[in-house]
Amino acid sequence: MEIRVRKYRADDLPAMIRIWNEVVEEGIAFPQEELLDMTSGAAFFGSQSYSAVAEDGDSGTIYGLYILHPNNVGRCGHISNASYAVSSESRGLHIGEKLVKDSLVQGKRLGFGVLQFNAVVATNIHARHLYERLGFVQLGVIPGGFRMKDGRYEDICPYYHVL
Repeated sequence: MEIRVRKYRADDLPAMIRIWNEVVEEGIAFPQEELLDMTSGAAFFGSQSYSAVAEDGDSGTIYGLYILHPNNVGRCGHISNASYAVSSESRGLHIGEKLVKDSLVQGKRLGFGVLQFNAVVATNIHARHLYERLGFVQLGVIPGGFRMKDGRYEDICPYYHVL
């Protein structure tokens, strides 16, 4: 299996929407609660500064994706934000690492100076370890900043990485 990260294409949308919705339905990582359909998914992924997929170069299977966009506007518009989704059947294959590394490259290429994550759920240990290993710095903890699917509140940890 040779995984490559590349800019998404319209024919990737069904797989992207399936993977994105899987993470949304789990209710433990993304703030979104509404699922995407083909219309809303095309608009959502198309509106980002950059959307990418992790694809098996041999089979063409899409294993994950990310979106990259400004975190804010105006005087803070040089700070980007990203979200990553990896299919449940491919977790543990280091797909997330490939996606994060590519987002750092693309963010810099697009002229962003910082990549910031606003709401990494504290219990998302695998993501937090990956971010820290790749040089992201935790900014602190926001107590009870994320409502889990079961209604409990978990802390969130903002992170940043200078590009």
